[in-house]
Amino acid sequence: MSDLLHQIQTLQFQDKNQAETLLLSFLREIFSAEVQTVELRPLAVSLNSFNGFMNLTDGSRYFFKTHTEPDGVISEYYNATQLADAGYPVIKPIFSSTEAGKQLLVYEVIYDQSVFDAAWIIESGDVELLPALTIAQEKSDQQLYTLYLRSLAQQGAKDTVKAPIHQLFFHRLSGGRLHRFYGPLPDEPGEFPKIEVPGGWYSMAQVRNIKWEINGQNYRDTLDDLIKQALLLLQPLQNGPSIIGHGDAHNGNVFLRQHTQPPSLLYFDPAFAGRHHPLLDLTKPIFHNVFAMWMYFPQIKQAQTPITFRQIGNLWQLEYNYPLHSVRKMFLTSKVEHILKPILKELVRHKDLRHDWRAYFKAALFCCPFLTMNLADKNKFSPEISLLGLAMAVEMGAESAGVRSYIDQVLDDVEVALGI
Repeated sequence: MSDLLHQIQTLQFQDKNQAETLLLSFLREIFSAEVQTVELRPLAVSLNSFNGFMNLTDGSRYFFKTHTEPDGVISEYYNATQLADAGYPVIKPIFSSTEAGKQLLVYEVIYDQSVFDAAWIIESGDVELLPALTIAQEKSDQQLYTLYLRSLAQQGAKDTVKAPIHQLFFHRLSGGRLHRFYGPLPDEPGEFPKIEVPGGWYSMAQVRNIKWEINGQNYRDTLDDLIKQALLLLQPLQNGPSIIGHGDAHNGNVFLRQHTQPPSLLYFDPAFAGRHHPLLDLTKPIFHNVFAMWMYFPQIKQAQTPITFRQIGNLWQLEYNYPLHSVRKMFLTSKVEHILKPILKELVRHKDLRHDWRAYFKAALFCCPFLTMNLADKNKFSPEISLLGLAMAVEMGAESAGVRSYIDQVLDDVEVALGI
């Protein structure tokens, strides 16, 4: 059944009518035989999900959303009640299907605009919503830090390993997604796909072992080094501090309620909600809300992003210009100032901050550009965007030498605030 959901997710962009025909049968099976029609909404933000509306024979209309994770190993998803009980402003579904391979949430129809859509409108030139969105984001992040403090507690390894959020990081690395996208785990035999970058076609076996110089930043680690490090750092079976969090609170899973006083944000789609480390909870919103528009709008971002590339032996040198729009900087500043710095200080106060917190956080950030989408898929990404995605994976996961990367500058500032 999970294969069916994945098929629908892919097909929505290629043959929407056929995807809706498959989905109609699925919804009649799990929700109600009274489902009359369905309307998929193929959106740029729907990288590993699909959503839309369904209409019942009695005239009722509902909104639905599901995630497709073919290599899922976690048995429990969609902990909306846990989030609501913890104080999160989250829309609770009227129907939940949590059976493996049939995960789907059904909601009353939601008319508010997603933060993803609002931010893209702002970035595209219409800044009318920016003041309201800024107020809502800062208020929401201040509230989120309060919710972190309220739920902060130690978690044993036996419970940590069950957290759904690990599906987004460790299990994508150790499971089938890495293998399907880029070949076997490091030091294991197997076939490697090829990827096209501006310099031509390369085997991922070679790409995963080259050295990088990006915008004057020098990197010691290869992609294979980063994979190995992330597998060690992110393995779920470990004790540590935890909070109750959404887990996947990127802008596509948050609505902007611009007409409330003051404007506010509302969470939904808690597929990966649960109790987990606060740094993991911050990873997806920080990367996807700030750095990832090339992933959602590759053609537009390619036209806006000059890239030069050359290969010197086992070294790839590239320069790219990817300035962050003011709305992206706002998201980053709000998360860092209102949540990241304060929660790290709180962990220091409790002597719960792991000594390798920075490497741990960067390992999770690495997974976002590297494993959310297949950078070697020529049908989705041009050679230039594939190269940009690889470069961002390196920047997120590795420490830059000489010139500091943008993310390293941010984390350097965080360390100064912590007195490290």
